[in-house]
Amino acid sequence: MVLRTLISAAALAELLRGPEPPVLLDCRFDLFDPAAGERAYAAGHLPGARYLHLDRDLSGPRHGADGRFRGRHPLPERAAWAAAAGRLGIAPGVPVVAYDAQGGPYAARAWWLLRWLGHAEVAVLDGGVDAWLAAGGTLVAEAPAPAARGPYPAGEAAMPTIDADALLAALGRVRVLDARAAPRFRGEVEPLDAAAGHVPGALNRCFQDNLQPDGRFKSAAQLHAELAPLVAGVDPADVVQQCGSGVTACHNLLALEHAGLGTTVLYPGSWSEWSADPSRPVAVG
Repeated sequence: MVLRTLISAAALAELLRGPEPPVLLDCRFDLFDPAAGERAYAAGHLPGARYLHLDRDLSGPRHGADGRFRGRHPLPERAAWAAAAGRLGIAPGVPVVAYDAQGGPYAARAWWLLRWLGHAEVAVLDGGVDAWLAAGGTLVAEAPAPAARGPYPAGEAAMPTIDADALLAALGRVRVLDARAAPRFRGEVEPLDAAAGHVPGALNRCFQDNLQPDGRFKSAAQLHAELAPLVAGVDPADVVQQCGSGVTACHNLLALEHAGLGTTVLYPGSWSEWSADPSRPVAVG
């Protein structure tokens, strides 16, 4: 089975019974209660799964060596992430499945980060923990034994990114998709970041619009029908995904790739970084 974007609970169960079971990554998290995911993991997780914390494992320092704010969840340093991937038992050719219980945004972040290292064999569990349980899967409390390897042999970054300065210079030429909820996009509320609003010219595609009511992704065909008009006439290399802090943007990036619309560009700092500099333009409405 080829792992690229999504995997169903039934297909995952079959893989786990096979000779090469995937590495499982539990990415459950709550922005307003950062310890919630770890508590949920301790209470019960997919057999063999290892926990990844958004702040500690899937993000890097908020400030660079120059003291500049990089956003609430900037990318980890590539060498540090490559070492972490090795400690998780991930090496080239080893299948990986990431999951959460929030519709996939944190699992999508892990998916993106592994693709960024150049690891191709990774997918997100469609529907997360709920789908696993609905398919008859069980949860366990025992943590798996260590399965450490050496650092992942990462080459050049395999997933494209753009920084704030380059995005500012490209406004009007690139298509920006914002994965935040509509009230935040419009600037009506801002619970987390320095200013309310959005990057001028951006279009709003809340990541939750990629999901069905049961928390699973819409079909590839439906996602294509909904997303294609948002990127019509634009090369994927000129489609920039952003959100509040570069996490839920990965959900839209995953959805576009699952829909066959290509690999688009992540703005890791996203609105948290953009809005922290009052010299950058802001749009509302």
